[in-house]
Amino acid sequence: MQSATQSSVSKASLWTGRILSAMAVLLFVFTAMFSLLKPAVATQGFLHYGYPDSALLRIAVVEILCVIIYAIPRTSVLGAILLTGYLGGATATHVRVGEPPIVAIIVGVVVWLGLYLRDEKLRALVPLRRSSSQ
Repeated sequence: MQSATQSSVSKASLWTGRILSAMAVLLFVFTAMFSLLKPAVATQGFLHYGYPDSALLRIAVVEILCVIIYAIPRTSVLGAILLTGYLGGATATHVRVGEPPIVAIIVGVVVWLGLYLRDEKLRALVPLRRSSSQ
């Protein structure tokens, strides 16, 4: 049975949103697993950005928790908010070391675009076009 939330979302929008959201989830899972495995390149990257090696595990756990919350449909808006904060930290880190933060910004846009395309309640909250009655 289709829920009322998805009833007015076109199949194309719904599937595009699901695919974009899945891509974001897979990216976060990949980077978190990479951090948990602690290869030398991950440790060197953390040191390059000014973080101690001991922060690697804590940051990976926060990333995993945020992406789990985003992946659950009922809590996906909260997850998107948490991932936005996480990506804000990534953006600030890149800016601090003089690197362009474009990847973190693009990932944030994909997180919200995927959610926007698949969630009618979010579309109603943030309309991107005027209604025909205006």
